[in-house]
Order: sequence, then C-alpha cells, then structure tokens
Amino acid sequence: MKKITLLLLASVFSLQITAQTDDDFTEMTRDVIKVEKKAAITEAMDFTDAESNAFWPLYNEYQSNMYGVQNKRIAIIKEYAKNYENLTNEKADQLTKAAFSQKLEALKLSKKYYAKFKKILPAGKAARFMQLENKIETLINAELAVDIPLLETN
Repeated sequence: MKKITLLLLASVFSLQITAQTDDDFTEMTRDVIKVEKKAAITEAMDFTDAESNAFWPLYNEYQSNMYGVQNKRIAIIKEYAKNYENLTNEKADQLTKAAFSQKLEALKLSKKYYAKFKKILPAGKAARFMQLENKIETLINAELAVDIPLLETN
C-alpha cells in the first residue's frame, strides 16, 4: 500500500507539468487516482474469483455515483479559491455549509453502498474495502490541507 501511495502522489505531481488548465489537471488527477485505487484495492482485498466478479461492477457503480458528489467538493474548492482574496463572512459561511452538505452526501452514499457490498462480500471484506476508501480519502484530504490556505480573518 505504501508503494502505491508514493506512486499515486508522484503521478499527481507530474501531472501538473502537462495539464493545460485547472480542469485538465483535475481530470488527469482523477484518472490517475482511479487507476491507482483499483490497483491498491486489488492488492489489499485478496478477492476470490467469485468475489472479484461481484465486486467490480458494484464498485464501478459506486465510483460513478461518488463522482458527482466529488464534483460538488471540487466546485466548493474552486469557489473558495476564486473568492479567497476578498472572502466575506457571508461567503465563508455559505462555503462552509456547502462543505458540510457535501460531506454528509458522501457519507450517506458510502453507507448505502456499504450495505450493498455486504450483500456480495463477507462483512469483514466489505468493512476492509471501506477502510481502504477512507485511507485513500485521508491521503487526498492531507494533500488538499497542504495546498489550500486557511481563511484570513479579522
């Protein structure tokens, strides 16, 4: 897992050089994360053939639904960046509430799919998958925490 994490981070940093726009960079980064996540999951989950055949279609459905939720997060970050220099209290409040809403939506989706994964996998493996999702999300959050400056207040 550490090897994959390092490769993921190195790949993302190298994308900054080739991306033409912020949107290009975002999509290229997402593509790399998608590939690296699948590799990490394959390595960590040790699926039987039957589990693998059942898991991947549901995983793809989950990721497709999560994509829209992640788009909301990206939009909030872009809005924050656009307004960072002159962020009013009202805008800060709006963005914070939007971030809470997005996190809640992501959590609800994860809970919904955890129940679906438990129908096709033993509960321990479904929980392990959710742990992997959480670890990967934590790595992404750590990178964002470094890159996104704190709000200046009076």
